Amino acid sequence: MKISTMLSYSGGFKQAADQVVEMEKAGLDLVWVAEAYGFDSPSLMGYLAALTQKVEIGAAILPIYTRTPTLIAMTSAGIDALSDGRFNLGLGASGPQVIEGFHGVPYTNPLGRTREIVEICRDVWKREAPLVHSGKNFTLPLPPEQGTGLGKPLKIIAHPVRSEIPIWIASLGEKNVELTAEIADGWIPILFIPERASDVWGAPLSAGKAKRDSSLGEMMITAGGLLAIGDGEDVVALREMQRSMVALYVGGMGAKGKNFYNELAIRYGYEKEAEVIQDLYLSGKKKEAEAAVPAEFLELTTLCGPESYVKERIAAFKEAGVTHLQVHPMPQAGQSAASLIATVKELI
Repeated sequence: MKISTMLSYSGGFKQAADQVVEMEKAGLDLVWVAEAYGFDSPSLMGYLAALTQKVEIGAAILPIYTRTPTLIAMTSAGIDALSDGRFNLGLGASGPQVIEGFHGVPYTNPLGRTREIVEICRDVWKREAPLVHSGKNFTLPLPPEQGTGLGKPLKIIAHPVRSEIPIWIASLGEKNVELTAEIADGWIPILFIPERASDVWGAPLSAGKAKRDSSLGEMMITAGGLLAIGDGEDVVALREMQRSMVALYVGGMGAKGKNFYNELAIRYGYEKEAEVIQDLYLSGKKKEAEAAVPAEFLELTTLCGPESYVKERIAAFKEAGVTHLQVHPMPQAGQSAASLIATVKELI
C-alpha cells in the first residue's frame, strides 16, 4: 500500500508545497492537487514538479467540461515531462453548480464524455497516428459543416515522456463506478467507508472489471481521511473537523434530488440523517446540519486515535482494496506532517 495526500491550501500554496517536499523525504508516494473553482491545478502541479524529485503528482481532479480532450492530453504530457514521468491524470465530472454556474458549460452526458476523453488522451500520448476520433461528444477533426472545413488530423508535436500516463476517475454513481472499473487505471472515491464499500460498490465494480482490458492491470484505489495519531481524547476529537466538510457535501453540494454525495450517504445506510442534513443545510442552518452528521460516519471516514487503532483502520482500508492510503495529516505537539507520514509508512 502506498501513501497519498491532498495538497493543503491552508497557509498558502508555497508553504503547502514546501511541506510536500518534507513529506516526500518521509516516504509520501503521491500528492493530489485539486482545482474545483480555485486556482488552476496545472500551474500548481508544474511548481511542485520543480520542487520535488520522487513523489508522484496527480490532478484530482481536472473537470471533463472545462478543457478540450486534446488540451487535457497536452497538459498531462507537459506535466509528465516536467516531472520526469511522475504525473497521474485524475478526471471527474465535478457538478452542475460549478460547471454551469462558474464555467457556463452545459452539464451533459458525463459518462460518454469521460469515456471519449480517456480514449483521446491515450491516442494522443501513443502518437501512433494523426489524431482522428468520431464519437457522440467529440469529432476530430471537426466536420466541415461545423467549421471552416480546414481542420486536419494532427499529432502532438512534442514526444511525451510516457505513452501511457495513469488515468484515475473520480466517481460515485453506480454507472460511473462501473465505467471507472472498465477503463481507468485508478479510482478516486470520496467519503469512503471501507467496511461498507463492497455493499455499496461491489456490483458496479464487478460489472466494470468484467469488461476491463487485461492490459490495464489491477485498478488502483485511493481513499482514506483525516490522520491524527496519539493517545489523548483530543486526538480522537480531531475527527470532528471532518464534520463541516461532510455537511457541505451531503447537504449543500447540489439541489434536492441532484446531490451525488447525499445519495452516497443514503446508500451507506444513513437515509434519515442524509435528509435532515440536506434540509438544514439548504435552509441556511449550516451549524445544525453539521451537528446532524452521525459520529459513526466521522469515525469510519477518518484515521484518528492511538497508533494501534490507526493500524486497524489502515488494515480495513487495505482489506477493501485501497492501494493508496489517502491521508490528511493533523500533527500534534512534537509532530509534523512529515513525521506522521513516516509513522504511517511503518504501520503499513
